[in-house]
Amino acid sequence: MALFTTRDGTDLYYNDWGDGAPIVLIHGWPLDADMWSAQALALAEKGHRVVAYDRRGFGRSSQPWHGFDYDTLADDLAQLIDHLDLEQVTLAGFSMGGGEVARYLGRHGGARVARAVLIGAVTPFLLKTETNPTGVDQSVFDGMIAGLRADRAHFLADFAPSFYGNTMLKKRVSSEVLDWTFAMAMLASPRATIACVPAFSATDFRPDMAAFTMPTLIIHGTADQTVPIDAAGRVAARMIPHAKLIEYDDEPHGIPATAADRLTADLLAFMAG
Repeated sequence: MALFTTRDGTDLYYNDWGDGAPIVLIHGWPLDADMWSAQALALAEKGHRVVAYDRRGFGRSSQPWHGFDYDTLADDLAQLIDHLDLEQVTLAGFSMGGGEVARYLGRHGGARVARAVLIGAVTPFLLKTETNPTGVDQSVFDGMIAGLRADRAHFLADFAPSFYGNTMLKKRVSSEVLDWTFAMAMLASPRATIACVPAFSATDFRPDMAAFTMPTLIIHGTADQTVPIDAAGRVAARMIPHAKLIEYDDEPHGIPATAADRLTADLLAFMAG
């Protein structure tokens, strides 16, 4: 079990598998590094060094009271990259993790970064405002926080099926994957789970998008009901003119599970240049 201690005394758990060109995988809310199991194993087997860590407050990392703003989260990522002395790294962020990629680049620059990947990411700005009319209404996030405060376990159990696009007519993942997702989500501290909702919903990453000067891959499901593609992936692609956008037709939010092999193949192809 590898732990790294940040400057503010927070222990971050991370896996460091394999050798070769490095990739750092940044997980989504409310999960942890284990959500990348399929991709991490395959990438390491194909000759890459794969680092996947638990965000502060989630998984096996410390559960501090503070630090759930994106400046702090990006600083955590920067300190881990420096600690492992990673160069020419690919940064891949899923959902909330895409915000860490953007804020890291905007705050720390891309000197150590060879490529960037945004997968179902919340970038560039998720909240609906006068300047962001395609965003998601504030009432959605207020409802999430209310549900978490009232009965966190019930809310998270209900959240998982929509995350993966499971319906009465179409089961995209097994009941065991839903159980595993629930177990990951419940490992997180209640404080982190709630505090990250305003962070990923209301943080405006539009100023950070100019920092994506390296080759960038954007992957987003067209049936994503958690982070709608018209509010995120397609907007990010317009703001990063050199980015490659791959739309996964009829795929939901949780594509690391629902389209695991395709996602792995696209990551391998992108890293191969």
